[in-house]
Amino acid sequence: MTAVDDQPTSTTSEIGASRTRKEDRHLVTGRTTWVDNMILPGMVHLAILRSPMAHAKITSVDVGDARTAPGVLGAWSGKDFADVQGDLPCAWPVTPDMVNPGAPSLAVDQVNFAGDAVAVVAARTPGEAVDALEEIDVDYEPLPPVLDLEAALADGADLVHESAGTNKSYTWELDSAAAGSGGSVEDAARDAEVTVKRRFVQQRLSPGFMEPRSVVVQPVDDAITVWSSTQIPHILRTMLGLTLGIPEHKVRVVAPDVGGGFGGKITITPEEVITTLVARALGRPAKYTESRSESMAAAHHGRGQIQDLTITATRDGKVTGLDVHLIADMGAYLRLLTPGVPVLGAFMFPGIYKFPAYRFRCDGVFTTKVPTDAYRGAGRPEATFGVERIMDELAAELEMDPLELRRKNWITHEEFPFTTVAGLTYDSGNYEAATEKALELAGWEELKAERARRRESNDPVQLGLGISTFTEMCGLAPSRVLGSLDYGAGGWESASVRVLPTGKVEVVTGISPHGQGHVTGFSQIVADRLGVPFDDIEIIHGDTESSPKGLDTYGSRSLTVGGVAVVQAVDKVIEKARKVAAHMMEANEDDLEYADGKFTVAGAPGSSVPFGDIAFAVFTAHDLPEGMEPTLNSEATYDPGNFSFPHGTHLCAVEVDTETGHVALRTYACVDDIGTAINPMLIDGQVHGGLAQGIAQALFEEAIYDDDGNLVTGTFVDYTLPSAADLPSFRTGRTVTPSTDNPLGVKGVGEAGAIASTPAVVNAVVDALRPWGITDITMPCTPERVWRAIQDHAGSEGAAR
Repeated sequence: MTAVDDQPTSTTSEIGASRTRKEDRHLVTGRTTWVDNMILPGMVHLAILRSPMAHAKITSVDVGDARTAPGVLGAWSGKDFADVQGDLPCAWPVTPDMVNPGAPSLAVDQVNFAGDAVAVVAARTPGEAVDALEEIDVDYEPLPPVLDLEAALADGADLVHESAGTNKSYTWELDSAAAGSGGSVEDAARDAEVTVKRRFVQQRLSPGFMEPRSVVVQPVDDAITVWSSTQIPHILRTMLGLTLGIPEHKVRVVAPDVGGGFGGKITITPEEVITTLVARALGRPAKYTESRSESMAAAHHGRGQIQDLTITATRDGKVTGLDVHLIADMGAYLRLLTPGVPVLGAFMFPGIYKFPAYRFRCDGVFTTKVPTDAYRGAGRPEATFGVERIMDELAAELEMDPLELRRKNWITHEEFPFTTVAGLTYDSGNYEAATEKALELAGWEELKAERARRRESNDPVQLGLGISTFTEMCGLAPSRVLGSLDYGAGGWESASVRVLPTGKVEVVTGISPHGQGHVTGFSQIVADRLGVPFDDIEIIHGDTESSPKGLDTYGSRSLTVGGVAVVQAVDKVIEKARKVAAHMMEANEDDLEYADGKFTVAGAPGSSVPFGDIAFAVFTAHDLPEGMEPTLNSEATYDPGNFSFPHGTHLCAVEVDTETGHVALRTYACVDDIGTAINPMLIDGQVHGGLAQGIAQALFEEAIYDDDGNLVTGTFVDYTLPSAADLPSFRTGRTVTPSTDNPLGVKGVGEAGAIASTPAVVNAVVDALRPWGITDITMPCTPERVWRAIQDHAGSEGAAR
């Protein structure tokens, strides 16, 4: 399919208009409803005592003195709730024999990471609750920490969970030969003219959301209302009910204003369970809000993988096989999606390339660290990093331009739809068009000439160029595919449209935003489709009482699944209105045309009925078609037939000071193809934010544990987040290749920047240092690591000046 530059739009179309976000007014005027702002009559405040040890038996917990501390209304250990707290849910048993030792919200007999919750105090004020923690006496019997992934798999290794008998949770495999989607990697290895093997490490990352997690629970008789800073109110309702044995219809969950998530608020947290238990025990509202240090130590981490990749090719650069072995860090427990995150990556390691043979194997391993789970991209960034790094290494082995190697192997635009060796069918794309536009944006030829000059002159500041050409699977769906992967939920989404008597419109969506701009984007879709004014549309979300059906927000599914559900509900409204309009105009339904918010009779443009008149006529119900109910309200549930596949080309130039190891971003240019663009301003915001996070993984961020299993990057003083001063002005562009699998033609954009940018930056750093014989630097590429790599290779060709 042919891509086009920047989607053409008419002056009257809402689709493609850069509207400012309508949801921002209350945010910037201080009228927000953060969970931590909530105050309910009689509410108590919780503080949680966390283990200072990574691995230990709990021999005793004494909360007696805490119960008598000033302002305290109660204190509980894990044993107090042992019979009722259940285990936190894991919704993705990726293999039938997957080991899941269970995950109590409050540790009962053993702690398995530093930060594991041990006891909880409820007091009248937050300060009194925190002070009372000092009165709790806990005795621990230390156990050896389990930190190294490979050592954890060795015979005789210390076990995180002794009852499990192993540190391996599962082994999951995908083999193209066995699946019938490709050839054998063994055959490819035997016949290879060139073989390149590399090990890459995906460090652990903290989601670092702006608003720490917070939860308020109000018990009312045998029911509860939960306000939580969550991405998944509907899933939380179901899972909280199942975990605690509360009938689901007795659980209401509200996600009010949520200050970011990035996957970090996609799980059922121990704190949500603990707060519910305390609220029900006391019969009064209870609130817990974590500190930033608690968030760093106890909220789940992302990434955490060792990647061993082998690529085979012919001497002229045609790839013949890709063999991938992952060791994935599960952490101490399996949270909601923990085991499935690396499995998602299995389908994306082949990327945009025509690999004839492919094999993927992942070992999920328990360690005494905070659990891992989804983080922006969830498995796809890890896979893209692996394939884009190994393609650069193959290019170096072949002494071929990295972009030329990619061109030799990517899927051409004439070949879509294309079924990959991993079994996915990409519906549309044009990698050539995106790449050509990115090269122009970056001034690539000029940068290459400058790189050559700096190398020739032995400039102490070398220029490195990095490429990342990627695609990803967006819109976690369809349900049947997820079922085949043993995922514990579907991939559908629900929406309903309510038409008010005055023609104003309320749209109820199961999507729950946390900063993306859903209210604005969905309003534009409805305004464009229905022809009503943008400001006459209200988007209702985030409350399981007012929005009872939904599967929430993650995996770039909001627009590709939730937005399409909205379109389908709007189309049903139009068809209902058509019947009324035909009755009012005494015309045949088939002769009516609907555009710009009114019905006209084909061939008689002077005869029309506006949507508002139809809405009021339905409200009065004085003269409706025989048998028609007096409502235009409609509902739709959309279950996609396929994932969506945005793609793009990202180009990066870095300056590396070989005397200090400092890396500075010189130029970053990217062209993303996300299908139909609803709101370019929202798109740019998503891309810029994603780029910042992906660049941060490459250069700045890492969650580090010491030899005892203590997190030493537990604050933003030690865990380095980039500021605007660390980033260049991004040069961004778009091509448009509409998806053929949904009526909007959209593909998703929320994760693109985070997926593509990390390998682009690391490829650039390695490119600058390749004359030293350096083929990799473990992320993040800090000045110290870069400097040490140069020193270690000081005798290599090109190193001495």
